[in-house]
Order: sequence, then C-alpha cells, then structure tokens
Amino acid sequence: MVKVKERIPWDQYFMTQAVLLSTRSTCKRLSVGAILVRDKRIIAGGYNGSVSGDVHCIDEDCYLVDGHCVRTIHAEMNAVLQCAKFGVASDGAEIYVTDFPCLQCTKMLLQAGIRKIYYLRNYHNDPYAVSLLERKKVAVQHVEIDKKYLNDLFNNEHFNEQES
Repeated sequence: MVKVKERIPWDQYFMTQAVLLSTRSTCKRLSVGAILVRDKRIIAGGYNGSVSGDVHCIDEDCYLVDGHCVRTIHAEMNAVLQCAKFGVASDGAEIYVTDFPCLQCTKMLLQAGIRKIYYLRNYHNDPYAVSLLERKKVAVQHVEIDKKYLNDLFNNEHFNEQES
C-alpha cells in the first residue's frame, strides 16, 4: 500500500513563508515577516528593515526615538508598498505576519483593504488596534506552525542527498 503524503494546511504554509521572509530582516530587536495573499496566491511579501540602500540596524545600531527604532519600515508596510510599487491591488487580500501588527500597521492594513490578518505571535497588541479591527469587521486569527511539516520537509530524501 502506498502511503499518502499529508499536505501542509494553507494557513501553516503561508505562515511558514512569513517566517522565512523574517530571516531577511535587518533589525536587531525583532525579525518580522509578512506575506500578502489573495485567492491562495502570494501577491507580495515584506520584512522589517531600513529604506533600500540606506544604513541598516545590523550595520549600525538601531536609531531609537522614544524606545522605537525609526530607521525600520515594518514588514506589513513593506508588503503593501511592494504592491503599490508594482501595481498590484491589495484590496481584499489577507496578510500572514509573524507578529501581531502595531497600531500604525493596523491602520495602514485597514486602509489598504486587507480583509483578514493571520499572526503567529502576540506582540504588544494595542487595545485600540484590536478595537479598530473589531469595528471594521476584519477577521484576526492566530496560527501555529506544526513542526511536523518542517520536520517532514527537512527529513525528505531530496534534502539529505549529498553531491558526489
């Protein structure tokens, strides 16, 4: 009998993509990744870091004002800006983000027409952001990544083959 492979659920697949993107972050304080999705297709992605071509926090220290790094553009904003730059509509899309969006990102996501937010970790969840999402009827869902899918991936025979 042939064993049928269990496919990773969509929510975990997209959240894993957001986690992978977070590894490109140039922030020393927190690595965040975000994926914008429409109709089960990735339309944009972003991670937190400096303006392209500028100094990054990993090159120098964070530029802190009132305890916040003002050098960094948040992952959610970078994903929405990627849509704007390349002419891809964000209205009606969903976002997968490694950390619950801050208040400014929440407001930006609402204005961009994001209809659902999936997040991996709570991070200083702002009460006003939560109430805005409730009032605007934007669904919010916590997603956990089941490590068995990652283990299956890295235990796959194609990853374990060594070149001669």
